[in-house]
Amino acid sequence: MALCCKKTLAALTAALMLAAPAWAETVLKVVPHADLKVLDPVWTTAFVTRHHGYMIYDTLFGLTQKGEIKPQLVDTYTASPDNLHYSFTLREGLKFSDGTPLTTKDVIASIKRWGARDNLGAKLLAAAEKLEAKDDRTFTLDFKKPFGMVLDAFSKPSSIPLFVMPEKVAQTDPFKQITDMTGSGPYMFAADRYRPGEKVVYLKNPYYVPRNEPADGTAGGKHVYVDELDWVILRDAQTVANAIEKGEVDVVEMVPNEQYSVLKKNPDIQLLNQTGKQSAMLHLNHAIPPFNNPKIAQAALMAINQAALQRAQIVHKELWNTCTSIYPCGSLYASDKTDYFTGKPQFKRAQELLKEAGYDGTPVVLMLPADMPSLNKYPPVMAELLRRAGFKVDLQSMDWATLVTRRTKSSPVSEGGWNGFITFWNQADTFNPLFFAPLTGSGLKGWFGWTDDPKLEALKDEFVGTSDLAKRKELAEGIQLRVMDSGVYGMLGEAKPIIALRKNISGLVEAPISVFWGLKKD
Repeated sequence: MALCCKKTLAALTAALMLAAPAWAETVLKVVPHADLKVLDPVWTTAFVTRHHGYMIYDTLFGLTQKGEIKPQLVDTYTASPDNLHYSFTLREGLKFSDGTPLTTKDVIASIKRWGARDNLGAKLLAAAEKLEAKDDRTFTLDFKKPFGMVLDAFSKPSSIPLFVMPEKVAQTDPFKQITDMTGSGPYMFAADRYRPGEKVVYLKNPYYVPRNEPADGTAGGKHVYVDELDWVILRDAQTVANAIEKGEVDVVEMVPNEQYSVLKKNPDIQLLNQTGKQSAMLHLNHAIPPFNNPKIAQAALMAINQAALQRAQIVHKELWNTCTSIYPCGSLYASDKTDYFTGKPQFKRAQELLKEAGYDGTPVVLMLPADMPSLNKYPPVMAELLRRAGFKVDLQSMDWATLVTRRTKSSPVSEGGWNGFITFWNQADTFNPLFFAPLTGSGLKGWFGWTDDPKLEALKDEFVGTSDLAKRKELAEGIQLRVMDSGVYGMLGEAKPIIALRKNISGLVEAPISVFWGLKKD
């Protein structure tokens, strides 16, 4: 953040103060589920960074809670009947948080950077023949063959959303992190007040013009009713509970499960489910031994005991359920055809597979995010299950920010690599096989885990190429079976995250992911 950025922020702050209403400044204090240390929402799929992205950027299209795709930065668009030609016109008067115009040059650069990291974005760009700006507000997208998921790609709410950045920022190497936080969204990032591990400050963006429609999911009018929103970083579950009970903070994004019963009894606190269910998963590193051997990866999945894992982490039965499908149970593509995977431990069969595969007893490194109350009970239980299945396990404790950085390394454990970690995903990530970043068979070009499975990628290509629902369901089931065959990742069950708000906070927007526009503080 150079001097120029500080001058820009100072000017924006001054503009905000001049535009502010006569009453006192309103500050909303939110405890996020994790510390924000990575600021680039294209470089990582970490949820806290994604949420940061939604604070300061907007998208071309949004997704309502009913799954309807709606224009966001886009005003109007047309698509040819054969899905070969698309034209998009941006809304008038769009500006970035530094006051500069937002044009199609910025959009095209953002699409290219996003497409270098996102599964669906990569397939879109590979199928594209031409992506060009016609003028400052209109751009076109032409394809070599029909591509029926353009709007799905441009509206996907997670892993990885297409956030629109200034052209000069979006031209950054997609495998290197951006440092300029000039944004297109409802808030702006206060760089000079950013304190990793303590606080992240967002100010209302005076240049942002919300749509006229009501907020709905990631679509509609993203109105901001506070002058400042602070993310207060608290690591201890008891400290989090004390802070919201005393009114020191206004919102807790994800209630620690051990504090759920206590907060539920407090009449001054609302407990709500904002984002639907989440799926917990065991992710394996297929780039290095031993999980580069599919049989050994399958053995790890056979160790999974969903009920035991969920009881340990989520605790309260009304907040969790088992689910063996890679898609959210009850959703469009969910299927109970999961081959050998049952979500129940099969220790004897796992031990047989390890023997067949020649597992040499080398310890597998399972990473444990000690500062994440929403995750840190899973790894010790998973480690014990893996041991009972015949693995030697090295359970390594670290903070979440370290885990997020370390998981990008495909190198051997001796060089700072890893073998496994557990995280959770929103239904927004997992309900479509082309939306989910870890669902990849493209080797080192893919998401962390790096499974090399050309058959899996071929099935995904077929999925993109058809709009027939029955065919898509058939392909989605085939994709699920390939995930099991390669042992890409293991399902640990579903849980319902709970957000806590003081009673004087209103306007929570239900969305597929955590969003913080629309909130009012009385």
